[in-house]
Amino acid sequence: MVLLMCLAPLLQGQDSKRGPVGFVRMLDAVAIGTGRLEFTLDGKAVRSAGYQLGNVTGGIALKPADYKVVFRREGVKEGETRVQVKVGDTIILIPFAEEIPATDHQPAGWQIRILKLKQHESEDKPTASFVSVSREPELKVEIRQADGKWEPVFVKRLGIARAEIQQSRGYLSVRCKGRDLSAVSVGAAGNFVSVLYDDENGVLRSKTFQDYKYLSAE
Repeated sequence: MVLLMCLAPLLQGQDSKRGPVGFVRMLDAVAIGTGRLEFTLDGKAVRSAGYQLGNVTGGIALKPADYKVVFRREGVKEGETRVQVKVGDTIILIPFAEEIPATDHQPAGWQIRILKLKQHESEDKPTASFVSVSREPELKVEIRQADGKWEPVFVKRLGIARAEIQQSRGYLSVRCKGRDLSAVSVGAAGNFVSVLYDDENGVLRSKTFQDYKYLSAE
């Protein structure tokens, strides 16, 4: 369920191996536009081939510092932000497209926005964190616990909703509005992140990956 992308030599260079590092990872949720998503750090492409909708990177090791992040996709106004990488921490970036209303000076269009997630220390039990960049103001997600019952989790747009996972191994079924979403693979204590986003046709999708700490939206 997780696509680990090849990283550019820049991010695997000697500088990141000479001392303590922090990490950045990205999930592409930009459904508007054409071509692949370009992801740059301080002006240098993370992956020259770009990213497709739903791609998730592994942790990109970086020296502790402040970095300029830019996401570009043809047909969408680019989005940028800055991230402060700290030793041992991971910043998760979720770029997505948001419709911009028309003004007196420019027509309506789309722009890339970036949701940044920060880690917090986790408890010693498996937990699911649901994050939504869907255009829906709130989503009712249901997870099937070990006793077979479906537990509702209400996820606000650009927010995080957490739910304790009762099972310690296997797959946790997830659904929304009667449709199955990506199951959560539970393998150990930790935090399992499920990102909810709309695809090119406006259909709700999800992508899951494991993070060993809890998250909060910045």
